Amino acid sequence: MIAKRKLLGAALAFLLVGCANSTGPVDEAGNPLEPLTIVTASGEHQFMVEIADDDAERERGLMFRPPLADDRGMLFQFPDVAERGFWMKDTPSSLDILYIDPAGRIVSIARHTTPYSQAIIPSNGGANGVLELRAGRSEEIGAQPGDVVRHSFFSR
Repeated sequence: MIAKRKLLGAALAFLLVGCANSTGPVDEAGNPLEPLTIVTASGEHQFMVEIADDDAERERGLMFRPPLADDRGMLFQFPDVAERGFWMKDTPSSLDILYIDPAGRIVSIARHTTPYSQAIIPSNGGANGVLELRAGRSEEIGAQPGDVVRHSFFSR
């Protein structure tokens, strides 16, 4: 009986430590997620996004990953504003790629990108943020260049 209580106590302590160390929501693979909103003519659209904010994360992106859910995405954060170019190498699912300026305004959108393509998809303007969504999602919510993306990374 005492051994069972000790085991139960240890399990409870492990759970409490795990909860105390939790910093926020995560996806099924344990990747941290942050809220992001896209404001379009049709309203505000909520997403939970992974953040790619270092070279290794930005290089890996969504390579070798299953398709994104409707409410998920990946936000690539860059320390500077520049013309950006992305490709779909080793990415099995078509994506919509939204290039975003420091104020959170969408610069351009590449819709329904070609999986596994090594063709560079340009931003056609300066961007410090790039948001990848499931292919077709930006059209479903009515996103257009000039619309606003709200996230703590962008200054507004």
